[in-house]
Amino acid sequence: MNSKTFLYIAYGVLIGLLAAGVIWLAASPPRGEPVTLLPTPTPGMVTVYVSGAVMTPGVYSLPDGSRVEDAVLAAGGFAPGAETDSLNLATVLEDGQQIDVPGIVSASHVNAGRVNINTASADELDTLPSIGPTTAQAIVDYRLEHGSFASIQDIQNVPGIGPATYDKIKDYITVGE
Repeated sequence: MNSKTFLYIAYGVLIGLLAAGVIWLAASPPRGEPVTLLPTPTPGMVTVYVSGAVMTPGVYSLPDGSRVEDAVLAAGGFAPGAETDSLNLATVLEDGQQIDVPGIVSASHVNAGRVNINTASADELDTLPSIGPTTAQAIVDYRLEHGSFASIQDIQNVPGIGPATYDKIKDYITVGE
């Protein structure tokens, strides 16, 4: 046997052993413990009621760990006349908590005994005759969506306020100074 033939046989055996090793590794069952993936944790939610001098009072669901500031922002932010210094905006919220933002009645909301329907909060509007909390909130929502009222008669565009209600409140409302 010459040296060339010997080299071919040696290479053939070596390649055969290498191929057998690769096949054996690929076909062998995995070793060790399987890794179990846990589901991604979802943050809990807290539900709070934001009332008072905010643009849109209501019930809001926020991520666990949210602060009073987050609840006020969810409610559209502070309404004009809100007493912002009386709240600790850094307080962590608890489920079921009520955040009542106090407001001050200023000349911009009540002028000569008349409520300014362009700037008054829902609580202030609720003091008008025949206007309850739902209609007061409807006035605030309408104002946010359509802008300020040009005249007191425009309040009749708010759903729930017709001519009869307007007649009861027209002497108690204003749109400016």
